[in-house]
Amino acid sequence: MDNELTGRVALVAGGTRGASRAIAVELGRRGAFVYVTGRTSGEHRSEVGRPETIEGTLERITEAGGTGAALRVDHLDPEQVRALAGRVDREHGRLDILVDGLWGGDGYIGWGKAVWELPLEHALRSVRLGVDAHLVTSHFLLPLVIRRPGGLVVEMTDGTEEYNRRYREGTSIGFYVAKSAAHAIVKGEAHDLAPHGGTAVALTPGWLRSEAMLDTFGVTEENWRDALAKQPHFCISESPVFVGRAVTALAADPDRSRFSGQTLTSGELAKVYGFTDVDGSRPDAWRYVEEVQEAGKPADATGYR
Repeated sequence: MDNELTGRVALVAGGTRGASRAIAVELGRRGAFVYVTGRTSGEHRSEVGRPETIEGTLERITEAGGTGAALRVDHLDPEQVRALAGRVDREHGRLDILVDGLWGGDGYIGWGKAVWELPLEHALRSVRLGVDAHLVTSHFLLPLVIRRPGGLVVEMTDGTEEYNRRYREGTSIGFYVAKSAAHAIVKGEAHDLAPHGGTAVALTPGWLRSEAMLDTFGVTEENWRDALAKQPHFCISESPVFVGRAVTALAADPDRSRFSGQTLTSGELAKVYGFTDVDGSRPDAWRYVEEVQEAGKPADATGYR
């Protein structure tokens, strides 16, 4: 059903681009009213420095037949998030779906730098963006999620819990701590939501064909396979729509509480719910990364999508 989320109220924090933008659009397409928040709005740009805006996300929601509102919010500012919660409360009195896709720290990763080589301010900023902002958001918005039983919280991250148990070689300590924190955060949220009939999960896409990633390879969504000449393992990549469909499928499942406290992948949920990516495939990126890419095998997505 295309309108299975009609009447639901959703908020996608950090819904400016990438996976979060696609999630917001798919939630709107399925009937939810979607609040989209972020720091890049109109002429205002976040430190990410990209052209995508929250208004652009809202336009896509509208084009998909959905409704929503775009609100400029810095989720590291408690007063701004408090005001956001107040507005949602006044307008709807509850929040059924909260997707926390806040990040914006790619410029601070410092690929391959040791702890003492990475500028301290970059490591700390990564933690602020990937941990502090998520906790601020949860503090003010979860009271709206528990207004009715059945609320859903999705903490977006990068990597499965099993994969992130070991250090993410080639990244840096700031990125590793920021992304690994989601596994612990969601366990705490799941515990606190359980008495109120709520569900909390962490969710990771695979190798995402985000706007930034496509730009990096100099391709578009239409000709993305041209990037395989530079990086053959990009054959396992997925469109942002894939993870958007993962969230809508989870939100529509009345038995989703069985996943509470877990870190899920878009590929896993595709198997559970039967949805596909835009090309009709079901890429299982994290299994591929471990079994093919990191095993040193030639790039071949056969059996993985």
